[in-house]
Amino acid sequence: MGSNITGIGSYVPEEVLTNADLEKMVDTSEEWIVTRTGIKERRICPGDKAASDLGTEAARRAIADAGIEASDVEMIICATITGDMIFPSTACVIQNNLGIENVPCFDISAACSGFIYGLEIARNFVDNGRYNKVLVVAAECMSRVTDYKDRSTCVLLGDGSAAAIVERSDSNFGILDTYIAACGKFGNLLYVPAGGSRMPATHETVENRLHYMKMEGSSLFRIAVVAMGEAVKKVLEKNKIGIEHLSMIIPHQANIRIIQAVARMLNFPMEKMFLNIEKYGNMSAASVGVALDEAVKSKKVKKGDLVCMVSFGAGLTWAANIMRWGKDD
Repeated sequence: MGSNITGIGSYVPEEVLTNADLEKMVDTSEEWIVTRTGIKERRICPGDKAASDLGTEAARRAIADAGIEASDVEMIICATITGDMIFPSTACVIQNNLGIENVPCFDISAACSGFIYGLEIARNFVDNGRYNKVLVVAAECMSRVTDYKDRSTCVLLGDGSAAAIVERSDSNFGILDTYIAACGKFGNLLYVPAGGSRMPATHETVENRLHYMKMEGSSLFRIAVVAMGEAVKKVLEKNKIGIEHLSMIIPHQANIRIIQAVARMLNFPMEKMFLNIEKYGNMSAASVGVALDEAVKSKKVKKGDLVCMVSFGAGLTWAANIMRWGKDD
């Protein structure tokens, strides 16, 4: 028995923030943004909604895609760094929205690696026989921690959600293996300073804009390329799979130049690196999940394809997994 993704779904808000819109807000340009990031627009969550609302819709779509009922879900894991509140968990809010009762729910904070981390946690619960159907949700409202006076970061971020149902399976399809890692000593390269127990909210933290994301972009670029490349290599080598056997790599959609550098490092063709960064920017944990859903729905990932997802984010965290995509008819 193994684990398989039997349902996948995603949801992004309707409001679009274009590069032209950002030109009116900060000193930037369409050419500068596209050349350096590959992003043309991103989605923004409306003011009366939160991460749980996005995640709930993605979850409903994944549940429908799996052909099950919400009441069949036995556990909910939510990957988010922009949850509705400090507590209760966003997973519990989503549980209530779905009308599910008496199942374990919890959040994980692995930033952009959160969806792959969540799938790996679910896989272990399913593989050991404890649960049969686990809902993994990645839901982010990155616009809520974006400083729209900082031109180096505000062009990067967007909002969205993705979800997957992980079930027990005895078929040849499923999650074959996962590599996850972290290195906390680089945590100061990407973080939100205030709002936690170390620096609670005060007038000063608000005035000094300390509740927004801070990033050391050039240092992160170098580390991200190496970490993502090594993560793919490690999970392939462990399973004795040559990279030429991969039908597609679905990378975290942070920056087109990072993705291109990872492709060069792996000697992997760019046409087999799935891209949707131009439409959504960086949605943190939701990025690879939304990309996987779009790749499947557009038939770019087909039944039987060997697919690798890879991501990198704050923590610093990184992760990669290998899947034989498909499910029994």
